[in-house]
Amino acid sequence: MIHTVLCDLLGIEYPIIQGGMAWVSSAELAAAVSEAGGLGVIGSGTAHPDWLREQLSRARQLTGKPFGVNVMLRSPYVEEIMAILQEEPVAVVTTGAGNPGKYVPALREVGTKVIPVVSSVALARRLARGGVDALIAEGMESGGHIGELTTMALVPQVVDAVDIPVIAAGGIFDGRGLVAALALGAVGVQMGTRFMCAAECTIHRRVKETVIKAKDRDTSITGASAGHPVRALRNKLTRKYEEMEKNGAPFEEIEKLGVGSLRLAMVEGDVENGTIMAGQICAMVKQVQPVRDIINDIAGSAGEVIRLLEGQFS
Repeated sequence: MIHTVLCDLLGIEYPIIQGGMAWVSSAELAAAVSEAGGLGVIGSGTAHPDWLREQLSRARQLTGKPFGVNVMLRSPYVEEIMAILQEEPVAVVTTGAGNPGKYVPALREVGTKVIPVVSSVALARRLARGGVDALIAEGMESGGHIGELTTMALVPQVVDAVDIPVIAAGGIFDGRGLVAALALGAVGVQMGTRFMCAAECTIHRRVKETVIKAKDRDTSITGASAGHPVRALRNKLTRKYEEMEKNGAPFEEIEKLGVGSLRLAMVEGDVENGTIMAGQICAMVKQVQPVRDIINDIAGSAGEVIRLLEGQFS
């Protein structure tokens, strides 16, 4: 079994964090990942605070093991969400789209570990100085909002730049990715796309079918011209984005096109006009599997890779 300092930090069996994806990472998925030995994370996205309260209650009914919540700092409800997480503490809060610095003292006071997602060395250094517990260095291979650096380039630079644990994310599918992340200096991995096709994931079945059918070059990056690049599976909506960007549409029009599109896909199952945020490893996802099988496959194949490497270099 692969055991790292991340396991000790978070009280988990395997150094695997499930990404907190909006409209994807519900209590059911998060609880299943935690029960299987990883860290499940509820994705609060821009959801109403009442929804989060319901999800927290549901997760606690399903598991007694540690789980977390991802907070998008640009959410219109971020203040209310953070207040709830002080009233009803979780083991971990991961954050994206900003600097969680002003919330760190209050969260840590209630025993919550704070782990922001970063896409650059500069941001990693700034957040590390703010007293966070660890960082998730996420490369542009990931689904959703992305930075400019690949995982292979970003992770070792962040590891060298800070003195707190670093978790690798972006482009990780199985044990090979986990071992590679450890070789780069990370203490574990965060994975999102593979968990989209977990049996316990509550997204629409058509989204899962679309991910399983995807090929290696079927993701597209849109929104770069507006300063907010997003990786998603190609469909009618991404082609509209590309056309608008090519024609120099104003930022406001590009942003308006995406309003509600993530829910449209993940909840309602419109895989052509909705946004399916998925990473470049989507082509490796071949089936819907129970979370426990996914976790066991990652951990087991990682052990096999390590044994193979030991044989090659002994």
